[in-house]
Amino acid sequence: MNYSKADFRIAYGLSSQLPKSDKLEIVFSGRSNVGKSSAINKILNRKSLARVSAVPGKTATINFYDVNERVDFVDLPGYGYAKVAKSEKQRWAKLMEKYFGDERKIALVVQLIDMRHPPSKQDIDMVQYLIEYEFPFIILLTKADKLNKTQTQQRLQQIVTELPCGEEITMVPFSAQKGTGVEEIKTIICEVCEESISQ
Repeated sequence: MNYSKADFRIAYGLSSQLPKSDKLEIVFSGRSNVGKSSAINKILNRKSLARVSAVPGKTATINFYDVNERVDFVDLPGYGYAKVAKSEKQRWAKLMEKYFGDERKIALVVQLIDMRHPPSKQDIDMVQYLIEYEFPFIILLTKADKLNKTQTQQRLQQIVTELPCGEEITMVPFSAQKGTGVEEIKTIICEVCEESISQ
């Protein structure tokens, strides 16, 4: 897959706007400020294709990026920012419910979690949701550059016990700053897409 051939396609802010999916979708999910946009930019080797918000909770739309005219990268709005108004949280909930309940062509959900800290309740709830509804997913552990080698190994051991998915789910330490994990996640996405297309 040519990851450099990527363009912003469209954004939706209301559940009523979401059309049916017409391509495979690689979905990026995580709490506000976990680094979704930075991860997408790094994977696609672009500096500002996905806009990195300086204000947590600012990304309020589901953003679609066309990759190689074969796959859509889908950037979900971040969750868990306390200062977002109740009406915004309700809109987010409806948007997520519509998106995941719409029989979309989801090839993989990339669930981002800050590697430095234990997962939040919302992180755990999201992982539990993915397990319950049998969405294929991996865990992308962001901010890996903030930890040394020993700390990284400690967190990898701890996070297995902190999440309900256990050891059977692939976990990739990732850094948008240093490029840690970029090639690994690219390979995983390619394999998942090829497998889905061949089915």
